Order: sequence, then structure tokens, then C-alpha cells
Amino acid sequence: MKAQMKETIEQKTIQDATFEELVREMLARIGEDPEREGLLATPGRVQRAWEFLAHGYKQTAESVINDALFTVDYNEMVIVKDIEMFSMCEHHLLPFFGKVHVAYIPKGKVIGLSKIPRLVDVFARRLQVQERLTTEIADAIVEGIQPQGVGVVIEARHLCMMMRGVEKQHSAAVTSAMRGAFLNSQRTREEFLSLLRHKQTNGF
Repeated sequence: MKAQMKETIEQKTIQDATFEELVREMLARIGEDPEREGLLATPGRVQRAWEFLAHGYKQTAESVINDALFTVDYNEMVIVKDIEMFSMCEHHLLPFFGKVHVAYIPKGKVIGLSKIPRLVDVFARRLQVQERLTTEIADAIVEGIQPQGVGVVIEARHLCMMMRGVEKQHSAAVTSAMRGAFLNSQRTREEFLSLLRHKQTNGF
């Protein structure tokens, strides 16, 4: 069976091989036996897992924002903080995860609050680096809402640092992207960062 499987893979190009065949090949190359009982269904599970983990490639910011813009006479800061984020590092295909904080100052239009976490997922559910993820979220909000300004901060832990390499278990990376009023006004930027640090007694 093993020889038959190896011959099948060798006869195909990477483009011709199925996702499951490629996973079986990877298992064999790390020294495992893809035919043992515990791994027989693993290639299919891996394929389904990756279809979910990378579903951001099938979405766009425009499709998420869609018709969720509302005309409102409000020009103060709107913040959605502590948005849970899970993504995959494009360098090692290992997860990184943490919290995303998003703020914007409307200019005649606001977006439904539930759309902001969904917008985060559009870009997080792709192979990423944290720095690009931060700017993509900020730029999508600028383009979609056209506000006075946008601020995005991401705090994340990376398994490529925690499980391998330097193996630092308690380190976190913080990135930010400021646009418009958040970039041009120190007072606006400081208000945003101050509100992120603020914790009320009820836990919010």
C-alpha cells in the first residue's frame, strides 16, 4: 500500500495531487505512517480545517460591509475593543492569536457594530503577518466607511515564538495603524489609547 501510494504521488505533479494526498505525503516526510489507524482520516480533517482557517480568501471587505452603513448625526469616537482574533503566520503556518481594538470617528455614516469583528475575520482568516493584518483592517474601514479617522491596535501571541525558535512563552507583539484624525491629532490618538487601557468595575 505504501509503495503504491508513493508511486501515485510521484506520477502526479503538485497541481494534480489532491489536498488529502499532499497531507499524506507531508505525514510520510516527517516520519509518520499515514496508513496507521489514528492518521487514516487526518488528511480529510486537515483539509476541512484549512478550508475554515483560510475562508477569508473567499470574502471581501465590501461584501461584509454591504448595506450595513447608516446615516447618523454622530461625530464622536466609536470603539469596538477586545475582538478575538485567530490567524495563521505565513512564515511557519503556525497560529497567532489575540485581541483587535478598532476605533473610528464617523463622518455622517456609521457601520453596524457586528460588522467590525466580521471585517477583522476577512483578513485574519488568511495567511498573515500581524503588521499587514493591522493595516489591512484600517484601510478597509477607511475605504468602506470614509470616516474622519481610524485607529487599529492588535495585541497577539505567536506560536512560532512560543513553540519553536526562542520559545518565549509570555511575549506579545503589539502593532497599530492610525489613519486620518488618529494620525494627525495627538489628542485623538491619546484618547483612543487611554480608552483601551480603561477597565470599568463591571469588567467591560
